[in-house]
Amino acid sequence: MQDEEVLAEFRASQALLEGHFLLSSGRHSAHYLQCARVLMDPMRASRLAAALAQKMPREVRQQIGKVVSPAMGGVIIGHEMGRALGVEAMFVERPDGTFELRRGFSLEPGDKVLMVEDVVTTGLSSREAIRAIEQAGGEVIAAAALVDRSAGTVDLGVPFFPLVALNFPTYAEDELPPELAAKPAVKPGSRAKP
Repeated sequence: MQDEEVLAEFRASQALLEGHFLLSSGRHSAHYLQCARVLMDPMRASRLAAALAQKMPREVRQQIGKVVSPAMGGVIIGHEMGRALGVEAMFVERPDGTFELRRGFSLEPGDKVLMVEDVVTTGLSSREAIRAIEQAGGEVIAAAALVDRSAGTVDLGVPFFPLVALNFPTYAEDELPPELAAKPAVKPGSRAKP
């Protein structure tokens, strides 16, 4: 799947939003990708996961024994990646602010894991999820995401395979351009509103 085809999927599902958004990273943007909308169609989610799996080298795909994703945003794409790779999928969540496996999910020592996110901007939650997976005994051999918003700068400590890289600019609070600062910021993601 080419980048334009991926973006067409986002546009068709009205998942590419414009306005003033406060991202979960704390940065601001004039664009927001509501991955939950692009993934709400099971067939579209399946197509995107299959395309993402194909972005990874065969030798990496063949080693993966489990897929783990961070809740909430990564749950659907993680499940679909498990389906695309033919392995179990589970998720980590933050009941008390720190990612952990719950709900009876567990990893065996040395399980080869693919960590899957919907969107990576700074990589903070991805690195936190990787730490939780490692603490649970898994070995994260790669990470994947539908969208890399880091402008190619994110370092997750493992090979990273995004389906598409979108380089919409993001801004710290004190560097907002006037046209963005003039609009109220909304936080459309899954984390609590500020």
